[in-house]
Amino acid sequence: MTRPLFRIGAVLNAASPRPLDTAPQGAIVLPRPMRFGGMPLMDALAARRTSREFSDESINLDELSELLWAANGINRDAEGGRTAPSALGGYEIDIYVLLAAGSYRYDPDAHRLVLAAPFDLRATTGYQDFLSYAPVDLVYVADLNRMQDVPARQRESFAYASAGAIVQNVYLYCASAELAVGARGWMNRTALAANLKLPVGSTPLLAQTVGYFAHAHGNRRTVGLEAL
Repeated sequence: MTRPLFRIGAVLNAASPRPLDTAPQGAIVLPRPMRFGGMPLMDALAARRTSREFSDESINLDELSELLWAANGINRDAEGGRTAPSALGGYEIDIYVLLAAGSYRYDPDAHRLVLAAPFDLRATTGYQDFLSYAPVDLVYVADLNRMQDVPARQRESFAYASAGAIVQNVYLYCASAELAVGARGWMNRTALAANLKLPVGSTPLLAQTVGYFAHAHGNRRTVGLEAL
């Protein structure tokens, strides 16, 4: 599927989406995601895999928009339903998007990024070398305060189930879009909570790195600034 390529931080023309690293400090409105096309589900399941080698090339803004919508965006506008399930509709998982330009919280209602910290926190999401240069790290944070209808002793396990569904959505989107992806549970939760200023009752559960493959993969054609 051919889609307009827009590299974050690079202005292609006046009609292009606003570059992420020059956006206002408050919020970044994402392009409208396409809700059709892509790889057939069975093909995506067959192609799903974890990668541990990433390019340092920036993901284009259109793909970031679709990635976040696929992860946990609103797919039923009338009722506010999401692409991932949540026990009793609590939607307790927030997605934090960690980029070189800063760290943001995904707001699915407005399909936008809201600034959480004006600095790069990617290296706090694990201990692998690629975290210093892979373009996107997603951190899944559970706000247990939203789970008042769930018994307290079960809230964390229910939240992990919700986060796991989001993780799989991202894996399947990346398989379809020919993006490299890898999830993990080992991260510096204390540093993330402090730097993202998470409220009491919120805790990072899982992290997932997304980017382009370190080496040529498939027939994907990427256009960078040097080709313009």
